[in-house]
Amino acid sequence: MSEAQYNEDSIRSLDWKEHIRLRPGMYIGKLGDGASADDGIYVLLKEVVDNSIDEYAMGHGKSINIRISEDGKVTVRDYGRGIPLGKVVDVVSKINTGAKYDSKAFQKSVGLNGVGTKAVNALSTYFKVQAFRDGKTAWAEFNKGEVTQESKEETTDEKNGTLIEFVPDNTVFKNYHYIPQYVENLIWNYCYLNAGLTINFNRRKYFSQNGLLDLLSRKTDEESNRYPIIHLKGEDIELAMTHGNQYGEEYSSFVNGQNTTQGGTHLSAFKEAIVKTIRDHYGKDYAAEDVRASVIGAISIRVQEPVFESQTKTKLGSVNIAPDENSQTVRSFINDFVKEHLDNFLHMNSETKEALKRRIEQSERERKELAGVKKLANERAKKANLHNKKLRDCKYHLTDQKYEDRLETTLFITEGDSASGSITKARNPNTQAVFSLRGKPLNCFGLSKKVVYENEEFNLLQHALDIEAGMEGLRYNQVVIATDADVDGSHIRLLLLTFFLQFFPDIVREGHLYILQTPLFRVRNKKKTIYCYSDEERQKAIKELGGKPEITRFKGLGEISPGEFEEFIGEDIRLDPVILEKESAVSKILGYFMGKNTPERQKFIIENLKIEKDVVDENGELIPEEEETELEEAA
Repeated sequence: MSEAQYNEDSIRSLDWKEHIRLRPGMYIGKLGDGASADDGIYVLLKEVVDNSIDEYAMGHGKSINIRISEDGKVTVRDYGRGIPLGKVVDVVSKINTGAKYDSKAFQKSVGLNGVGTKAVNALSTYFKVQAFRDGKTAWAEFNKGEVTQESKEETTDEKNGTLIEFVPDNTVFKNYHYIPQYVENLIWNYCYLNAGLTINFNRRKYFSQNGLLDLLSRKTDEESNRYPIIHLKGEDIELAMTHGNQYGEEYSSFVNGQNTTQGGTHLSAFKEAIVKTIRDHYGKDYAAEDVRASVIGAISIRVQEPVFESQTKTKLGSVNIAPDENSQTVRSFINDFVKEHLDNFLHMNSETKEALKRRIEQSERERKELAGVKKLANERAKKANLHNKKLRDCKYHLTDQKYEDRLETTLFITEGDSASGSITKARNPNTQAVFSLRGKPLNCFGLSKKVVYENEEFNLLQHALDIEAGMEGLRYNQVVIATDADVDGSHIRLLLLTFFLQFFPDIVREGHLYILQTPLFRVRNKKKTIYCYSDEERQKAIKELGGKPEITRFKGLGEISPGEFEEFIGEDIRLDPVILEKESAVSKILGYFMGKNTPERQKFIIENLKIEKDVVDENGELIPEEEETELEEAA
């Protein structure tokens, strides 16, 4: 057997299009079909909109129009200055070409790498760019980064600005679909960070007048907040915070308008500054975990030439607020601002000051009451981990930073040994783990967190996920509830949703919780087998195969063989994300559906797993709260 030759012919140079298409993950993170908020199709949209946001931030254009059609075509039109007409092709097809290298034109923009729209272009089967500038226009069309048509300068009546249209390549993003809630969350963040900007998405209007104050108002139930939201603004910094009643902490962080979902130096500094300022203000050495327990906060900063830890810009790595080595560090900049302004605020607002103190002292009491129970439970869990029959772990985890496919790590939560056995045999042992439930878990609605430690199954699940101390230790990017498609399976699903929403809402809030879709029918003849996830798909399969095909109705996951399961948990896995948009709805929803239940209510929540925030009328305007209540009562 001859060895492959390594010589001059082995060395190959890829052009920009080939490199992006060969290694898309370097540019847009994970691919995915749109079920997860960090899937690549949303990054494509974000890269285009970021350019429009930068124009607004520089004082050009007050609105942006976004449209996503049912066939997946995306259109973004802004009313900024418009790309210089002679550079329309270069800006979207020549790497390292753009205005953002000139810091005079874009002092504190999001995209600095000159890659964004090039990546969108290379990963789209159709891409069009059109610039409108001072009564003239020019456009070009592309297919996978190759120019197919381009115009000369023409006259136009259109207002200045830029139009981008693209259709993601469905060979890269298989079976992709945009989930409107994810797009809306992205748009709301743009509005909060750019108060006064109007974004029209599919003919609905999104607008924020009060920035991060509006963000926290939308995220929280102001009735259950311990004190009114604290909102502080300064040059290049804005923050908002309050304490709620939920378990854990919740933060949103932004740099130059970019949602840094993985935090970074600025978020670490914000958390540190809150603790230090509160300790100094009250003159008490409170434990950091007691100060931060139940905090809901948001911070936005603007820095020159930010350094992110990846092209997708989800984590800030910058140490200084400007490239000058002598400039102030991000940490000291945030610490100084919080120390001065939060301290002043508490001095001037005595009711808030007292309410905040009561919340911290309550957290301290709860932590001490739990200490004994936690110690015993953790010792029991450590022993169980040595021979934990509930968890069939995988080789790699989300916390393995060097592992390229860590975002594919998945924990399947199954019911019973037969279902977990089939999934275990079919799974990818590198990235897919299985946790087996004994049967129906405890209904933990209305119980304190003490139950997480006293209930062996919940405690082992908490340890399998490694989320006791916070989301930083989460071992799997996707937590998938895999239950039978029957009444019992739906009930188990509800009980698990209650567990996560009540004690670990960040799992849901940060987009890690999913429901596994499994086929209801297998339709086959001697030549072909089709798995169907609905009765409509079954009818279609019968028609396609013709004659009298064999039809099998799967009653439970245990009936599906390991060989078949490989079809459902591999590349073509179908996941329904559990989307949590309005924190204030959680307690009411859990109370309504998990308190004194009726079968009708159970059926309703099974069919409506998505928790939505705003009710919007046909003109895109928010319906007043009292009318929203009437709608809920009518439902």
